[in-house]
Amino acid sequence: MRPLPVSGMPSSTPDVIYCPPPDEGLDVIYHDENMVVVNKPSGLLSVPGRGAGREDCMISRAMSRFSDVLIVHRLDMATSGLLVLARGEAMQRRLSMLFQARQVSKRYVALVHGLMNQDVGEVNLPLITDWPQRPKQMVCHERGKPSLTRFKVLSRDEETGQTRVLLEPVTGRSHQLRVHMLASGHPIVGDPLYGDQAVQAAWPRLMLHACEIALPHPITAAELNLRCQVPF
Repeated sequence: MRPLPVSGMPSSTPDVIYCPPPDEGLDVIYHDENMVVVNKPSGLLSVPGRGAGREDCMISRAMSRFSDVLIVHRLDMATSGLLVLARGEAMQRRLSMLFQARQVSKRYVALVHGLMNQDVGEVNLPLITDWPQRPKQMVCHERGKPSLTRFKVLSRDEETGQTRVLLEPVTGRSHQLRVHMLASGHPIVGDPLYGDQAVQAAWPRLMLHACEIALPHPITAAELNLRCQVPF
């Protein structure tokens, strides 16, 4: 594999046994000569991880069909859903600029512990890397970067004590949705990093899925509104 640019440098996933899901073929949601959008499965790295045995990832699998694809943004290994890939360096620059200019909107569906009281609202808490516990992030009002997440409750299950919620990250900090939900008192179900470990271990995966993405096409500027099915 050719060297990845800075935006695609290997990810850091220390102290995690990497067991990627079987390769059952690409789930391609959209593609043309400029870009590819795939549905990444949970448990698969977006880019190669550090160390041996972590070469299998979404970008390497995509390259088996689209040899010129490059990473534009990432999803956490445990998160599934829509991932945008560029075809060639020129398109990578164009698409990266759209993300940096916040011209890309993303929506996620999550299953969280507890019954959320508010139907609609936002979590506005600054985030910073928790260096002693990397790759964890944490809320820090003194040194954290501004981070904003909007939410809308989709349903509440009183029997299980869980809420299905639509999340829209306005900013794009690492682990933003996971930390914001934890800070609001409603950690995402199945999260291997945040929340009660004994409770979370009972779930087969992190219940967080990137289900919608909207962005202007990097060449035509036509609005692309892409969706994929939530697997839980």
